[in-house]
Amino acid sequence: MSEEMFNVQFSEAEREALREALSDMKNPVNISVFVSDACRFCEATIYLVNVLRDESPEINGRKLINVEIYYNRRDDDIFEAYKIDRTPTITLVDGHVRYVGIPAGEEIKGLVETIIRISRDESGLRDEIIKALAEVDVPIRIETIVTPSCPYCPYAALLANMFAYENWKSGRRTIISEVIEAYENVDIAEKYGVMTVPTIAINGEVEFIGVPYDDDLLSRVMDKVKRIKEAQRIKKGKEMLKRYVKEYLRRLEEE
Repeated sequence: MSEEMFNVQFSEAEREALREALSDMKNPVNISVFVSDACRFCEATIYLVNVLRDESPEINGRKLINVEIYYNRRDDDIFEAYKIDRTPTITLVDGHVRYVGIPAGEEIKGLVETIIRISRDESGLRDEIIKALAEVDVPIRIETIVTPSCPYCPYAALLANMFAYENWKSGRRTIISEVIEAYENVDIAEKYGVMTVPTIAINGEVEFIGVPYDDDLLSRVMDKVKRIKEAQRIKKGKEMLKRYVKEYLRRLEEE
């Protein structure tokens, strides 16, 4: 792992390019950053999001990117509320879009595009996919394993982020997209046997290596939904049977 790939220092030309890209924003976007003292890239992550804020456009004298920094120990209640157990973590849309580890290198592009699309309320997804995502009412966690040098990873991350965003926008808020930097989270990469990035896992199972088509990602998500609901149906049936047997035995005792 080269330290250079985690460099997020911006030249004036790069800041100008950021400013131009972020000029497409229309509405405010809130970014929360969770950090701790024993954290290799927390300071760099804070620097990164502050640069994004500084280069975002203003409306009525206020930047369209709002940044909140939360510190482990000092803000334990907020860490717990968002179920944050790794630092640095960046969250958007009430924690339903997350970057676990610094989004350096190529991942900056995906983060910037995610911010712009949320700000414009334009996910870029087709209507039929948006409609299907609005019906997802069981917990789905999409983990996209990435590295800073991977040129394809931002596209996979952006797609997963927009799935979570559209589900959040519908009011369901049951899909979480986590973009996980592999070098900082080796245990997660090893758990999924990651050899190539991007690798996408859904609810703890690897589903894709590479960037999926939106239809294929939706199909795997809906397969998970079907399996969860079937498991819930079976569990409910067993509980009803237990209650029936208990009531039957009670009546026998009374007789």
